[in-house]
Amino acid sequence: MDSSTTLYLSGHGGVELAATSFGSDKNPLVLLLHGAGQTRHSWRNAGRSLAQAGWYAITIDTRGHGNSHWPDNGDYSIDTLMADISVVSSRLSQSSGEKPVLVGASLGGITGLLLQGEASQRHFRSLILVDITPRIDNVGVARIIEFMNRHHNGFGSLKEAASAVAEYQSHGSPARRDAASAKAAGEAAAESGHKRAENSYEGLKKNLRLADDGRYYWHWDPRLMEHIGTIDEGFYQRQRAAASNLELPVLLIRGQQSEIVDRESVTEFLELVPHAEYVDVADAAHMVAGDNNDVFVQSLLDFLSIS
Repeated sequence: MDSSTTLYLSGHGGVELAATSFGSDKNPLVLLLHGAGQTRHSWRNAGRSLAQAGWYAITIDTRGHGNSHWPDNGDYSIDTLMADISVVSSRLSQSSGEKPVLVGASLGGITGLLLQGEASQRHFRSLILVDITPRIDNVGVARIIEFMNRHHNGFGSLKEAASAVAEYQSHGSPARRDAASAKAAGEAAAESGHKRAENSYEGLKKNLRLADDGRYYWHWDPRLMEHIGTIDEGFYQRQRAAASNLELPVLLIRGQQSEIVDRESVTEFLELVPHAEYVDVADAAHMVAGDNNDVFVQSLLDFLSIS
């Protein structure tokens, strides 16, 4: 049974952040932050599984995403995203009497890493980073950004949107293409992507908004892209410094076929955070929870049981 509840939380400057909670608020808290261009619904299955395991899970639409507020000034800088989560986690900590666990995917992970690594106080009980490290493959990032920028004019139907997602998925990472010949890999990925898209129209609707013109648009503010780009040297060094300051329990979960986090990036991260745990999830790319949710959730629960 889905015991989820819609919440509205106040972020930095009073910005309203939509959220969904799973389970009892008397249980220990896990906050889940999605990546750029996603919504809180990306964590729906994980939230249900965490609740069943005795956790209180809250998935949040970051500002400018999903049902959260789109600020008039279009400020989606990383420092503002950090300020939002600082306000949310502090208030939830005060009401519950304990620090939350933070699970952050991609941009959500960068937000949590910098917030905790640059803080003089402990914001979180533990930190789980999903397919994100300070050093990432900017070619893979550029491909994701290109896809996000490609459909500003929206889609005429859910099927059209699903086809666009399937086309993107069919062009796998180098790790995927190495699994077989280019032709065989392309056919398998395309078929898998098509089936996944056809079976997920309802889920896809949660990541789209139906506008007055009758077209579907991604459920995030296009101005977000002014703040999203490849990682320059300064921001890379900022993340390295933050990672080296982490003293709380840390888990890094990587998709084995990730487009942006390679093994060298993992090795570097584990040198910066030698006490961190690490899990490599097979049959998963950058969208780890969506690609292999069962293994992803089990990795979370195994870590949470000892951290």
